[in-house]
Amino acid sequence: MSVKISVKGSVVTAYLSGELDHHSAREMREAIDGAIELNMPELLVLDFSGIGFMDSSGIGLVMGRFRNLQKSGAQMHITGTSPQITKVMKLAGIERLAKMDIGGFKVEKH
Repeated sequence: MSVKISVKGSVVTAYLSGELDHHSAREMREAIDGAIELNMPELLVLDFSGIGFMDSSGIGLVMGRFRNLQKSGAQMHITGTSPQITKVMKLAGIERLAKMDIGGFKVEKH
């Protein structure tokens, strides 16, 4: 598990890799929340292209970051999800909270 943070202007991008489960979610949450607090972004991009496995902890990570961003009015964008992770996120209704890139198409939040 790892998360690499990139900051460019008002955009914070978190590049997630490894397995996203209850063992790794806490460290990822703390790294992302620290970057949000430090940089106060207008946009948080969660890049899942390096995630090979995700359980419900991944949904919790996304929903928690969404709630944190709501306080400042920032937006969230999810990219790089595998077909399996995309399916799990769609079943959880994540596309109603954040923009998602699915198969090259952007799904706008409602």
